[in-house]
Formats: sequence, C-alpha cells, structure tokens
Amino acid sequence: MDAEQAVVRKSTNITWHKPLVTQADRERRNGHKGAVIWLTGLPSSGKSTLAHEVERRLFERGCQSYVLDGDNIRHRLNQDLGFSPEDRRENIRRISEVARLFADAGFLVLAAFISPYREDRAQARALNPPGRFIEVYCKSPVDICAQRDPKGLYQRAFRGEIQGFTGVNAPYEEPLSPEITVETGLSTLDSCAQAILSFLEEKGILPPADAPFRSE
Repeated sequence: MDAEQAVVRKSTNITWHKPLVTQADRERRNGHKGAVIWLTGLPSSGKSTLAHEVERRLFERGCQSYVLDGDNIRHRLNQDLGFSPEDRRENIRRISEVARLFADAGFLVLAAFISPYREDRAQARALNPPGRFIEVYCKSPVDICAQRDPKGLYQRAFRGEIQGFTGVNAPYEEPLSPEITVETGLSTLDSCAQAILSFLEEKGILPPADAPFRSE
C-alpha cells in the first residue's frame, strides 16, 4: 500500500497547482537542503529532548528548522485521535504529510514520534525524495525509559492501569535499517545531537559549520 492509497480520497474537482518558487529556490536562499529527520523510539526514550537540542544547534547556525512533537501535535491538529492501532496510523499519516510540507519549504524538520509501526514509517519515507528522509532510532531499554518517565505512565502500564501502552502492552517495531541509531539510554545528549548533525553534513544536507554551502 503506497501513501496515496493509504486513505480514501473524498475530494473531487481539485487541481494540483505547481508553485512558482521551488524547493531548490528555497534551499539556495537558506544555504542548506530541506529534509525530514524522523526520530522514533519507545516512550521516554529521549526523542523530544534530542529533537529540540538538534533544533537549537541548527537555529544557532542560521538554519530553517522546526520540531514537530508527538504530544504537541495531539493537543491541536490530532486532538480527535486516540491510541488505537487505527488512530496511531492516522496520527502518523497526518504528521507525515505536514513534515513533507515543511521539508518542501526548505526546512530541516525534526519529527519526534513513537511511530511504533514500520509500515507507517515506510509510508512517511515514501512521501519524500530519496535521501531527504532520515530515520533516527532513539534506542533505549524499557527499564531506563521507565526510570526517567516524567509522567509515571510506565508504572501505571506495568500495573495494568493503562492499556495499549507502547513497549509494555502494545508493540514497538524497531527500525530494521535506520540512517542513524543513537543509544539515548547510554550516550550523552551532546553525542547524540552531534551524531545527527555529522550525518547531515556527511550527506550534504547541511554545510559544515566552518564552510559555506550552496544547494544544486
């Protein structure tokens, strides 16, 4: 199932308008390429903390960057969705489209979502040109995630008070071949953030900190 077939289209009599300003135009002005940096992992594995730290560093370098955070998105855009498998898939489908729009606008967008299902992450990837979707696996053991859970949700899930909690009584499908794996349960925030920035530089998405960059 591809991204276009994942949802039934109800809109009719619509036309796709080709923009006069292209993604390449925006990237030339920004001095870096647009891309989706998709952080996935168990609850409390450090996805949001890492995403905001990377955004801060990108901002300090003059980059167009933005964080799309799982909890924040559910406060507004996806407030009508729960945590059933179907709602989880719709949650990721919507945010995948939003992230793609940010990247098309020339942003380095960091999407921090549990996104437990491989198929959903694959569909998010398929929306973007090759090389413009970077999957970051925030790897951390369940016991460490539970120890630093600020909401106490793990303990409630362990006691059976919360059903459908990822990593306890709902599945999490680990990435099979992510672009980046960071051991957020063992490594420092600094080293994890630097791993992402180094990858972006290596792939030519972000210019080196001490060198100018021009998009082709």
